[in-house]
Amino acid sequence: MWGGRFAEGPSAIMREINASIPFDKALWRQDIAASKAHVAMLGAQGIVSADDARAISQGLDNIAAEYEANGVPEDWDLEDIHMVTESRLAELIGAPAGRLHTGRSRNDQVATDFRLWVRDAIDQVDAGLADLQRVLVSRAGEHADSIMPGFTHLQTAQPVTLGHHLLAYYEMLRRDRSRFADARVRGNESPLGSAALAGTGFPLDRDATAAALGFDRPTANSLDAVSDRDFALDYLQAAAQCALHLSRFAEELILWASQPFGFVRLPDALSTGSSIMPQKKNPDAAELVRGHSGRIVGCLTSLMVTMKGLPLAYSKDMQDDKPPVFEAHGLLALSIAAMTGMIAGSRFRPDRMRAAAELGYATATDLADWLVRQADVPFREAHHITGAAVKLAESRNMALDALSLADLQAIDPRIDERVFAALSVDASVAARASYGGTAPVRVREQVAAARKALGMETP
Repeated sequence: MWGGRFAEGPSAIMREINASIPFDKALWRQDIAASKAHVAMLGAQGIVSADDARAISQGLDNIAAEYEANGVPEDWDLEDIHMVTESRLAELIGAPAGRLHTGRSRNDQVATDFRLWVRDAIDQVDAGLADLQRVLVSRAGEHADSIMPGFTHLQTAQPVTLGHHLLAYYEMLRRDRSRFADARVRGNESPLGSAALAGTGFPLDRDATAAALGFDRPTANSLDAVSDRDFALDYLQAAAQCALHLSRFAEELILWASQPFGFVRLPDALSTGSSIMPQKKNPDAAELVRGHSGRIVGCLTSLMVTMKGLPLAYSKDMQDDKPPVFEAHGLLALSIAAMTGMIAGSRFRPDRMRAAAELGYATATDLADWLVRQADVPFREAHHITGAAVKLAESRNMALDALSLADLQAIDPRIDERVFAALSVDASVAARASYGGTAPVRVREQVAAARKALGMETP
């Protein structure tokens, strides 16, 4: 490739450090598609003959069939997927193959291929997240009435429903999907035809190639087009945020599956055993989802640091843009699939959850709220009165609603027998009926809204 300029070929070290075919072969489908769009435009513009355009297009189809059947050959002397494909095209059709690269550079070629790949990756992730949301919504509908402790600081705070808890992750994933969708819109511009950095003197129809590849428009600045990797960073930032959400959920499943909690039995198919302790059922899939989040954040950091000091336009550092994106996408897709399987196949234990909610004085806030509503006590004073009631119950090792009316009135005479209707966990969750609250009636409303948004059938 460099024969006209260099007297000697590259050294073995240069050959090895320069080759990207081991990883950029993953772009072969996008490279074929972009090349076909480019040559179709060249033919339509009369830049290459119709016969040559047809021969090139047919040759690309034949190469695609070879790659599909046998994989992409790794010829390190040819460096990357672009030159491997162009070399094979020359073997198949001869001299016309040399016309394919008219009006383009590998700089705009790889930028186009990579944008197409990231766009496909976003679509795959969005489909996977939608499946996970559907599972969450289905399980939330099953457990709209299942009471569990809600936590702050990992301390029992107030009773909630399992359905409400699961829908919290539905909302996180809804935001994740919106971030990926935003990234897709921003990145959906075609660099093809920007050439090396300055555009080209050939009369290209960049609107035609953009439309053929499903882009919204061609990029407006050739320098920016070949040097921009914001679309990859946008993907990684959305992936990192999504991975953090999956990791938080994985951590809760790990806790819930432990014997002290016993809130859930994870599916056998997504658990492992111990090599020495036969009683063990380890939540390894959840732990790996939690671990993968760190690697995905690392991928984001890697590309950010690679790009931070690069002048315009293209620098070879940017060859290292693809491995972190490929790695993050693989890890994220696997994490989404694992979480979907775990939620779908888990057996929740409402009995254990309810028993835990009835411990830890989870209805203390309900006593304070009752004093505010029924006895016209300022909330801060009600908070103090309730704290004294909790202290008394704790000293006697009993539940808050097990205190007698006399005990409660000794703390504050404004308390009457109506208070006991507010101190059960059922009454507590039913009372949280504000919009977005944990009351079963609100959970069912949110399940119905989510099912509609996801296009799920009516239960």
